[in-house]
Amino acid sequence: MKISRRRSTAAAALAGATALTLIATGCASTGDADPAGSGSDGEITLTLATFNDFGYTDELLQQYEDENPGVTIVHNKAATSNDARDNFFTKLGAGSGLADVEAVEIDWFAEMMQYSDLLTDLSSDDVADRWVDWKTDAATDADGRLVAYGTDIGPEAVCYRSDLFEAAGLPTDRAEVAELLNGDWDRYFEVGQEYVDATGAAWFDSAGATYQGMINQVEFAYEQEDGTVIATENDEVKGIYEQVLEASATQSAHLGQWSDDWFAGLANGAFATMLCPGWMLGVISGNAPDVTGWDVANVFPGGGGNWGGSYLTVPAQGENTEAAAKFAAWLTAPEQQLSAFEAAGTFPSQVEAYESDTLLSATNPYFNDAPVGEILIERSQAIDVAPFKSVKYFPINDAMQKALTRVDSDKTHTIESSWEQFVADVNSLG
Repeated sequence: MKISRRRSTAAAALAGATALTLIATGCASTGDADPAGSGSDGEITLTLATFNDFGYTDELLQQYEDENPGVTIVHNKAATSNDARDNFFTKLGAGSGLADVEAVEIDWFAEMMQYSDLLTDLSSDDVADRWVDWKTDAATDADGRLVAYGTDIGPEAVCYRSDLFEAAGLPTDRAEVAELLNGDWDRYFEVGQEYVDATGAAWFDSAGATYQGMINQVEFAYEQEDGTVIATENDEVKGIYEQVLEASATQSAHLGQWSDDWFAGLANGAFATMLCPGWMLGVISGNAPDVTGWDVANVFPGGGGNWGGSYLTVPAQGENTEAAAKFAAWLTAPEQQLSAFEAAGTFPSQVEAYESDTLLSATNPYFNDAPVGEILIERSQAIDVAPFKSVKYFPINDAMQKALTRVDSDKTHTIESSWEQFVADVNSLG
């Protein structure tokens, strides 16, 4: 077996108007770089760029190398989706420097689809009908080109610390917790206040993370189907913003998601609950490996919700697009998506996987042997709204997250003044 040159690094780049202007005006060059590292001896290196945790373990990537002699995989992993987005659009505009296979997050997917002509057409009879329809539809451009392969979706449950629940006199059995939290967001915050009153400790991690679960249940939050921005005039958006910040005054740990303190909070009991799309399970277990109290309940306030989900693309600027497309197809096949689910809890978007005994019988030892496969299948069935996410979704939601942070974590603004700044920020987008 050859020694892999696989590595994992944090990708970071500055995104700016210059890069996007290059794309929009068609000035992106093909470049002279050799990002795939093809060699005259027939051996090639394929680069894979992801973020957070897709469940692509070293063992999984080694399997591909073993099955494809002459191919070496280099895995570059950005810390956050924001970092990956900055890197993606900067290098897409420059015309070189992207990985052979680039992961794209659903919140900035519509933004990317404006430049689908800079991506490889991945259409193939071999992958027809592989994904749930809405996943494929979103990745098909106006010319009928499939430019991305779906990875996961993010059906949401509630993760909780059973040891902290016990200390507060709350039930700890996951079925009883699901019954306790069953209802709307008022119920979630009502139980949260009971927990705070009993312990003096925080109920959830941050206003921003909690808001995200709430807004994902709104079909048209920021934009109408014709692209009209309604974010600052939508009473539902402002109502959710105010509700979560009013609750955060007493119930939040004030830890911005993905911050160092937030990662530490997963382990040190800084909060009792958090909203959990399937991919979050791997984040928790990976950053709090010695904690025995985490569990997951088959419930979500308001019914159901999807948070996140990603795609794999093959930028046309690469030197080995055919080999990269083959690799991307392999990574998103049901078998590999089930492996990723077992590794990181990333819930498959592949239809065939839902009938697999591997998924149906999946348990997670870290979460007290919770039947995570069964729970996430039921949570996915509870999703009845797919939020509309057009070109401006990402910058508007980013402005909203900053507005929440100013009140919840930074404590530099009131609810009212931060909303006013949010309105100004959205208006500045044009």
